[in-house]
Amino acid sequence: MSAFPEIAQLVPHAAPMLLLTRVVQHNRERTLCEAETHRSALFAEADGSVPAWVGIEYMAQCVAAHAGLEARARGEEPRPGILLGSRRVRIRADAFRPGQRLLVSARHHRGESGLVVFDCAVREAEDAEPLVECRLNSYVMSDWSEIEDAAETPNGS
Repeated sequence: MSAFPEIAQLVPHAAPMLLLTRVVQHNRERTLCEAETHRSALFAEADGSVPAWVGIEYMAQCVAAHAGLEARARGEEPRPGILLGSRRVRIRADAFRPGQRLLVSARHHRGESGLVVFDCAVREAEDAEPLVECRLNSYVMSDWSEIEDAAETPNGS
């Protein structure tokens, strides 16, 4: 039994977009999650491989898991966030192999609400060279009403 909640309780996605398997480790600065390529069937090629760029979504979901765990530790509900973009993207593989087990890390770089930045990586094993790495920028809202307000306002203004 895992010491962490099910990933579906931390990441606001449902199958087939919930790509992570579980949280492996977590502390205030860093979260390590597991991804298995069979959960990424939506993105799989005919041979079962998953394009390495899907690693950016793995990392974004790991950031969401980190935020969800931190909110729980404060006795709060997870706050919604939006992936704004990525910088310093390095992709060192064409694809992930069918059935491959990956470790996805998200290390908090700065920010608590508003703009939040994480250094992220996808590896085959914890000490292995990253297959994909980048710095993810996201925007964390105070609550779901910010999304609703933006959706109701024409042109976002």
